[in-house]
Amino acid sequence: MTIQEQLRQLQKEADQAIASARTLDDLDAIDQNFFGRKNGKLTLFIQGVSALPKDERPAAGKEANAIKRHIAAVFADKRSALEAAAIEGSLQKERIEVTQPILERLLMEEGHLHPITRVREELEDIFVAMGFDVWEGPEVESEYYNFEALNIPADHPARDTQDTFWLHETAGSERLLLRTHTSPMQIRAMRAIGAPLKIIVPGRVYRYEATDASHETTFDQVEGLLIDEHISMSDLIGVFRTFLRELFQKDVDVRLRPGYFPFVEPGVELDLSCVLCEGKGCSVCKKTGWVEFMGAGLVHPHVLKAGNIDAKKYQGFAFGFGLTRLVMMKYRITDIRLLLSGDLRLLQQF
Repeated sequence: MTIQEQLRQLQKEADQAIASARTLDDLDAIDQNFFGRKNGKLTLFIQGVSALPKDERPAAGKEANAIKRHIAAVFADKRSALEAAAIEGSLQKERIEVTQPILERLLMEEGHLHPITRVREELEDIFVAMGFDVWEGPEVESEYYNFEALNIPADHPARDTQDTFWLHETAGSERLLLRTHTSPMQIRAMRAIGAPLKIIVPGRVYRYEATDASHETTFDQVEGLLIDEHISMSDLIGVFRTFLRELFQKDVDVRLRPGYFPFVEPGVELDLSCVLCEGKGCSVCKKTGWVEFMGAGLVHPHVLKAGNIDAKKYQGFAFGFGLTRLVMMKYRITDIRLLLSGDLRLLQQF
């Protein structure tokens, strides 16, 4: 089968799948099947164009992009139709009788803290008890603080892992963006108060990526930074065992895996035993029994230098984890999208 025939077959398969979708969940599954970043059929095909003979690449690439635009257009039309149908169904199902006297009942009800707010306040108390200060930072960040000061220059391959919302506005010659992590506050804090330093930075971050039960474009993250003399990886492990035990009120199994993050060396990834399924395997932990929780490591000397810290005298560890995912673990919420849905049926449980 020629490349063109493979692409036409892929287009036909996508058109049929989209036409048969009955719900937005069906459509999301189709989106992942064809456009998923890791295993999407069309994504893998486009990535494979570079492996074709040189004289075949231009035609194959042009054809693949044309089909990608076609599928995306059909997909968008179908999503609009399903969203309209879903709204109409909700209006019919959740119609409110506005003539009923509800003011007295509403006045008697108390408000509810969002579960993210509840857990954020709880973890702040835990870290403050361990001697950390709580800082906040700007959600609109400069390219320098979000990338370059954290040992991620413009030509660094790690930039490919950051799906970023860029803004049209600039600050002089500096490009602006919605921060992709709370890590920029590492540099701002080091330059502001020097060493020793012991802070956490909770806040909202933004990633341009496909959403599913465990991924969102907008979520909350917590950055941590400790700088002092004679700091090692064992200090990091001790801090997090204490934190998790206090938060969950029980010992939580964790595992460390080697990880790469440009602003730490060495870097590790810390996984939690999935508390939703008790390690047996579910949709949130992708049947593994473990949930990716945190990236961490010892602060890279280049980052210390960017923060005006003497790397020969001081060492430190840094960590970052998803507050939103932690809320899911604590309250056994199986879909991250529920937390930003504004659905009162969820919020009234807290």
